[in-house]
Amino acid sequence: MESVVSLRWLLARLYEPDLVIVDCRFWLNDPAVGEQKYFEEHIPRAVYLDLDKDLSAPVTEHGGRHPLPDVGAMSRTFGQGGINRDSRVVIYDDNNGMNAARVWWMLTYLGHENVYVLEQDFTAWKQANYPVTQERPVVVPTSFTAQVKPDMLVQMEDVRKVSSQAGPDDKLPAGSPILIDSRDHRRYLGLEEPLDKKAGHIPGAINFFWKDVVNEDGSLKSKEQLEQHFSELDKGTEIIVYCGSGVSACPNVLGLKQAGFNNVKLYAGSWSDWISYEENPVATGEE
Repeated sequence: MESVVSLRWLLARLYEPDLVIVDCRFWLNDPAVGEQKYFEEHIPRAVYLDLDKDLSAPVTEHGGRHPLPDVGAMSRTFGQGGINRDSRVVIYDDNNGMNAARVWWMLTYLGHENVYVLEQDFTAWKQANYPVTQERPVVVPTSFTAQVKPDMLVQMEDVRKVSSQAGPDDKLPAGSPILIDSRDHRRYLGLEEPLDKKAGHIPGAINFFWKDVVNEDGSLKSKEQLEQHFSELDKGTEIIVYCGSGVSACPNVLGLKQAGFNNVKLYAGSWSDWISYEENPVATGEE
């Protein structure tokens, strides 16, 4: 099933009663600006979910910079946003789909099937002269019942077990699960680290920068392009995806799904969780 819908698809269904539209614009360098932009204008009927306040648990010693909330907290958030088991959910941002893919992953993890990322972002919606509004919708809170898919998520101990198989050449043996680091290549190499206290990558990980799954206009690449992009990977092998804090890994998870990979898991704590354990090794340079 496709997980992406076009601007025209949403426009044609904008006022259908079972549709819930989620605006999750957010910028790490200015955490307040996403909500401000929502107040200024948004797609009609959209509710706003904030990466820090709504889509992450409080930061603690472990769990990374955007810890995944527990199932109960996620279910309450989505229920308060008017989402129930019968809702069709369309999510957008203005961040090349990075935050939208995080919400898509969370809802999919909770067993919600009718969830879609808008093919392009809010700016593209405006440029198409489609309607925007300042009016905030009246949201009727509902009950969201989770049917968790535990196979979509791994914990640090699972990643440590995989990574421990990496040889001195920083490669995992054939048949091992694949570790994908979704960050910019310079961060992967350990040449720079603007956000976390240690630079480098999890030993054994290979690098697929998350922005390489989207086009210049922010839309997800076609199925054929994504299949080509991930062509070196075996569709029968378990794939574990991480990034800095479990957000920008999600476009890679979405891209892999669109390309036909079914055994894809998220390490939600990601690099910022990995390095919170002093005993965990760090690799630098090329794989």
